[in-house]
Amino acid sequence: MLRSLFVDFNSYFASVEQQLDPALRGRPVGVVPVMADSSCCIAASYEAKAFGVKTGTRVSDAKRLCPDIVLILADHAKYVQVHQQAVAVVDRIVPVRQVVSIDEMECELTGRWRERERALQLARQLKATLLAELGECMRTSVGIAPNRLLAKLASDMHKPDGLTVIEQHEIPERLYPLPLSAINGIGPRMVRRLGACGITRMEELYAAPRDVLITAWGGVAGSDMYDKLRGQWYGPQQTQTRSLGHSHVLPPDLRHPDGALAVLNRLVQKAAMRLRKQGFYARSMSVHVRCAHRYAREADGERWVQVGETQDTAFLLNTLQQLWMSGLHTLRRPVSVGVQLHGLVPAAQHTPDLFEAMPAKAHGASTTPNRTRNRARLLDAVDALNRAHGKNTVVFASAHAGRDHAPMRIAFNRIPDLDSER
Repeated sequence: MLRSLFVDFNSYFASVEQQLDPALRGRPVGVVPVMADSSCCIAASYEAKAFGVKTGTRVSDAKRLCPDIVLILADHAKYVQVHQQAVAVVDRIVPVRQVVSIDEMECELTGRWRERERALQLARQLKATLLAELGECMRTSVGIAPNRLLAKLASDMHKPDGLTVIEQHEIPERLYPLPLSAINGIGPRMVRRLGACGITRMEELYAAPRDVLITAWGGVAGSDMYDKLRGQWYGPQQTQTRSLGHSHVLPPDLRHPDGALAVLNRLVQKAAMRLRKQGFYARSMSVHVRCAHRYAREADGERWVQVGETQDTAFLLNTLQQLWMSGLHTLRRPVSVGVQLHGLVPAAQHTPDLFEAMPAKAHGASTTPNRTRNRARLLDAVDALNRAHGKNTVVFASAHAGRDHAPMRIAFNRIPDLDSER
């Protein structure tokens, strides 16, 4: 039974750029995080892909493979805005059950729409409406199958602009030509683990007993994969937020210790604002610095520390300074930096510090607001100003040199909040 309709936008970032700038249409386009030959393409148009340029291709290699490539600096705010428009269009035609990533979403087919011809009719209507309302460059590949995993695999079978159906009676034969890596979540490490279990091809993966997959995946995820490959229906994956953070590839003019620290300060302020917006407190913090490849790998640095339970920007910035001076400041040529906040606790479960929670007394008079409460009100006001007037309206001075860097970034499974990051 057909129950899942999966929508995948083709070369999404590059397609958005071509749609918004007609001069780029028909030309090879590469979208990059920074304008540097040492950077890499985070997206490539199909015209660029024809020359061998793909996601992850080093910019210097992209220029060699395709001398006429047009490099565009990524503007993630635009991609989020178009994504929001796309979700609204799709949801109007067939309810969106789950937004999987910035360029992917899954819809559930119900009633007679589960019949093959009706499902195909709905998919064609959806593709045509997206082109009409978002623009001619916003092509999609749609997969229809009994569940999301199989619909995703179907959407990848014919790109660009494909429409593929996998019915229950076609399983598993339709899957056999695919590599194991076609399944989301099977990366190089998982390929090695499967190989250790004697599984190197899709046919062997399908034929493997449930207990073998449980061993390969190290738990219940293997049992889930056994069922998914057989077309069993499953709901959206419920995930618990355990950490949040930001990372940034430094532009050439900031590839020195002072520049790296300024950007790290900016990243900490962004992460702390997200903590408060999402209603979490962090219990630990890590900082990492990656250095140029020509230096020894051992020159990279990472530090980690417990921070109690906090969402206080000033406290986290002070913690960053301590971690930085513990040895990270000696790294010679940093090229990327990152901050991660771990052990997130929902605000409703937050336990205030015993001493900070005790109200102060003024000469035996009535209770006055404690410093923690005042700090929280101050940070709320700062967040409100930045949301209303732009992210750099009010910043801590330590991030001054990096205030125009570390812009919005789109992770695979997180759509940025424009109010917090634009």
